[in-house]
Amino acid sequence: MTTLAAPRHPLVRHALTDARTWCAGQTIDERPALVHAVRVAVTLTRHLPDASPELTAATLLHDAPEFAPPDVDLDTILTAAYGPEVPRIIRALQVEHHALDQPDPPIVTDDRPVLLASTADKIVALDSLRRRAHSSGNPDAFFTARPDLLRLLPHFQDFHQAATGRVPTSMSSQLGHVLALLQQDAATARARLQESGP
Repeated sequence: MTTLAAPRHPLVRHALTDARTWCAGQTIDERPALVHAVRVAVTLTRHLPDASPELTAATLLHDAPEFAPPDVDLDTILTAAYGPEVPRIIRALQVEHHALDQPDPPIVTDDRPVLLASTADKIVALDSLRRRAHSSGNPDAFFTARPDLLRLLPHFQDFHQAATGRVPTSMSSQLGHVLALLQQDAATARARLQESGP
């Protein structure tokens, strides 16, 4: 039994409705954005069945800043509907996402709700990237065409190490497994690229 299981807490039910609205017509990793949002929430609650309704709602809505209409006061809407904790977590994840564009993104581990949501998001996003690479028919080309992903792999490894002991062991293990497979794929792609030469 998790916070996503029926009967759902009113906050979670409301968050699913809002996620459907804001994700409509949007894609993440070439799939409907709602699929990503739900997978992140499912991943969280699989590893943390007693996750609070606020944390579950925040994972369902974590991409709201990207998808909500630009003319709405998102923080006011979210606070009125869910209380202050949900927009706080969402904004912290947004800051983390934007920091990935920096040369040395910071790793913040002292905010457990944000760390839990971030770990679940990384598990889903990185696993999705790996599946897309293998379904592309040419994983080597997929990875070599994404230098930013290859650049960020050490950061994700550092994040995994920092999160270990702070998130459920099963969650840390799943992230570690996904990263190990990605590292393998990336190393293979780099080796084949070097073999082919300039």
